[in-house]
Amino acid sequence: MRSSTRRIQRHGVKGAATSRSLARRSRKRGGAGLAGILSLGLLFAGSAEAANPPVSLGSAAPFSVLAGSTVTNTGPTTMFGDLGLDPGSAITGAPHALGATHVDDAVALAAKNSLVTGFNDAAGRPATALASAQLSGLSFTPGVYAASSALLFSAGDVTLNAEGNPNAVFIFQVGSSLTTGSATRVLLINGAQPCNVFWEIGASATLGTNSTFAGTVMALTTITAQTGATLDGRLLARNGAVNLDTNTITTSACAAGTVGGSGGGTTGTGGTTGTGGTTGTGGTTGTTGASGTSPTGTGGSGTTTGTPGRRLPSKKKATAKKNAAATKRAAAKKRALAKKRALAKKRAKAARPRPPTTSRSFTG
Repeated sequence: MRSSTRRIQRHGVKGAATSRSLARRSRKRGGAGLAGILSLGLLFAGSAEAANPPVSLGSAAPFSVLAGSTVTNTGPTTMFGDLGLDPGSAITGAPHALGATHVDDAVALAAKNSLVTGFNDAAGRPATALASAQLSGLSFTPGVYAASSALLFSAGDVTLNAEGNPNAVFIFQVGSSLTTGSATRVLLINGAQPCNVFWEIGASATLGTNSTFAGTVMALTTITAQTGATLDGRLLARNGAVNLDTNTITTSACAAGTVGGSGGGTTGTGGTTGTGGTTGTGGTTGTTGASGTSPTGTGGSGTTTGTPGRRLPSKKKATAKKNAAATKRAAAKKRALAKKRALAKKRAKAARPRPPTTSRSFTG
């Protein structure tokens, strides 16, 4: 069994069929079957995950928190996206949503329907590897990882390594619950983006006190974020509650031009760095980007076209703008000086002594 596992870890698992074959082989040899394989830790995927697309969230994408029964909160919780609830109607504790709040309305219903679709999509993806019940200290490359029971980060970081591909997708299929320990972290390295990380949970999810998590959590029942837990992603509960306690939830979108393609670099952002810059010559493609002959140059081998870059003002316009600003400052200074002189004059006049008056009496 040990030699078989070493070969798997070295060459990768080529899909769910290979995983099932390993389980059958383990049972024939008197092993513990699938549970025995899970206990051995991460079995890394091969190249099959390279074409794995992200899970489409549809109308649920703008939501930082979406619940089925209720949303409860304690302390100053802030979420950068929308807050939604359907079909429930109770949101307690006044969590601060920088986006819109939708309670049992058409928008919340559409988002819930999209969540169900996304949940089923993530659950139905063929697994490229198996994940152990304990993830602390492990590192994952892109792929779909399946665990038939619970996942646990007891005390340690979990690393998601995109290997330089900003389009890399990570999907974790969890048969029952997900629980993270206090102060544990999900670390994203080498281009991994939280918008491309998905946790499909068959029961409930609990994020530990002061933990740092990343990705979209889609739980069948309840999600609980304990005191001080932070998340770059979403908390989406299909049927249960979302319970919050002094949390910060940042709902980040993928960098422009990186979703759904494999072009080099962050293709097609159209002008913040690289040759695209602020002059509108092309996408932000690093060494693979084309400078192009128009402001909309395409980036690398990706399929997304860069948006036009912002042109720099001409020297003449810049000079005129500078002169106008200087004139405005001079006028303001002149008005301030005149006001100061008038005030001084008024004070001097008030302090000037008045001439004495004489009283005269008349007799008849």
